[in-house]
Amino acid sequence: MIRVNEVKLSVDEDRKLLKNKIAKKLRISPEEISSFSIFKESIDARKRHEISFVYIVDVEVTDEERVLRKNKSLQKSPDLRYRDAEAGDGVLKHRPVVVGTGPAGMFAGLILAQRGYRPILLERGQDVDARTRDVEEFWHNRKLNPESNVQFGEGGAGTFSDGKLTTRTKDLRSRKALEEFVAAGAPEEILYAAKPHIGTDILKTVVKNIRGRIIELGGEVRFGSKVTDILIENGHVAGIIINDKETLPAEAVILAIGHSARDTYQMLHAREVNIRQKPFSIGVRIEHPQTLINVSQYKEQAEHPRLGAADYRLTYQSKNGRSVYTFCMCPGGTVVAAASELNTVVTNGMSEYARDRENANSAVLVQVGPKDFGSEHPLAGIEYQREWEKAAFVSGGQNYNAPAQLVGDFLAEKPSTQQGDIKPSFLPAVTFTDLKQCLPAYVVESLQDAIASLDKKLRGFARSDAVLTGVETRSSAPVRIERDSETMQSMNVAGLYPIGEGAGYAGGIISATVDGIKVAEKIIGKFKPFSG
Repeated sequence: MIRVNEVKLSVDEDRKLLKNKIAKKLRISPEEISSFSIFKESIDARKRHEISFVYIVDVEVTDEERVLRKNKSLQKSPDLRYRDAEAGDGVLKHRPVVVGTGPAGMFAGLILAQRGYRPILLERGQDVDARTRDVEEFWHNRKLNPESNVQFGEGGAGTFSDGKLTTRTKDLRSRKALEEFVAAGAPEEILYAAKPHIGTDILKTVVKNIRGRIIELGGEVRFGSKVTDILIENGHVAGIIINDKETLPAEAVILAIGHSARDTYQMLHAREVNIRQKPFSIGVRIEHPQTLINVSQYKEQAEHPRLGAADYRLTYQSKNGRSVYTFCMCPGGTVVAAASELNTVVTNGMSEYARDRENANSAVLVQVGPKDFGSEHPLAGIEYQREWEKAAFVSGGQNYNAPAQLVGDFLAEKPSTQQGDIKPSFLPAVTFTDLKQCLPAYVVESLQDAIASLDKKLRGFARSDAVLTGVETRSSAPVRIERDSETMQSMNVAGLYPIGEGAGYAGGIISATVDGIKVAEKIIGKFKPFSG
């Protein structure tokens, strides 16, 4: 097939016209096109009155060599097929164990299962249906289950998010991940959308279907199974302890624990697994009317049915030298309670596939690092997170309300007492107050500087009654579990494979899945399929 770039349709042109547009670009008749598929679809909104869809397509023609000779700038389509890793000749005495069923663990388990390794997946939280009930109980009745919540359970933290699948990685394994998502029930458009997303409603079905596939292939998935200790013999992992009582022997253990498994980090540190501090970010969620974002991005075409809910991604370097950026922007979504520890408040953002809620929200985050943590202890970043999450709990009223403040009041440095025209979406509720009570002074300073300045990039960003809800502390892990770059094993415990966001090696659903696929390949390359 031939790769063709920059095929454009206006926002009002039907996709059925693509074939004719491609033919014109190739200088052939439409009849010479045997078939074509969309590789990428993006929106070009740079010209106010000429919003268009831009396509990269792969085209099969009747005489490929002639077309390539006529168009010297064209190239053949790259081969994006996933290549199975070649199996090694080592013998596994025990089934490989995957700790955690977020994107990294889930895909490590799936790849191993597809190749006959019969992995055992352990999840401290519950299956996605039971987990959803637990989350709803927290959001509506303020009853937090520390083991089954927005952070812990089947699918990981990404299950209650926008389900974004954007990534900066060029790794071909990302295509494999997208194809598996589609096979499990995700919309086919994620294969070509420039900014693909699944939405929390569809993600719940997708993760169940992937679990079912792992089980069909001989794997095992256990819920309510927290790894409470790890067995190490002569510098090599020998097994794990589940729920303080069950011993499970293993010589290959994949740690895909997620960025909120603080007790697991503590256990690993006690067992002298190499861990070090890592920078991360903290801040707030900002809410605007989705219509404001649509108009800002699409102008007169803002309500065009083909464009959907607009998004944004903004960055800023504050005057105090700290990086500020928007993160996990959720068009037509809600701000959600994401605590995993009692008497703390943590926020996150979530959208369903339709992205049809009234508000848009995004994290606005400030980077922090070891110099801010006040200690050289490897886990000092965790205590730093916890300090501000507890402060948010107190500031919100000690009942799991989130502290909130209007942008106008935040910039004027005065407490808020009531909402404006924008209704906060956070459940169970917000308490209007002064966010200075639950954020470091340098973070407040950075946010004030950034919000005022970002209004020049996105008109209305600093709207006075936009709602800031605190605090967001879980954008990434505060630690890195150190591993060898070649073998992906712990630097000082052989057979232990730290992966994904929780280990400090990924920053989103797709990068985590790619990390999971890579570690599965490492185990496949070392051992034969499990035959015990």
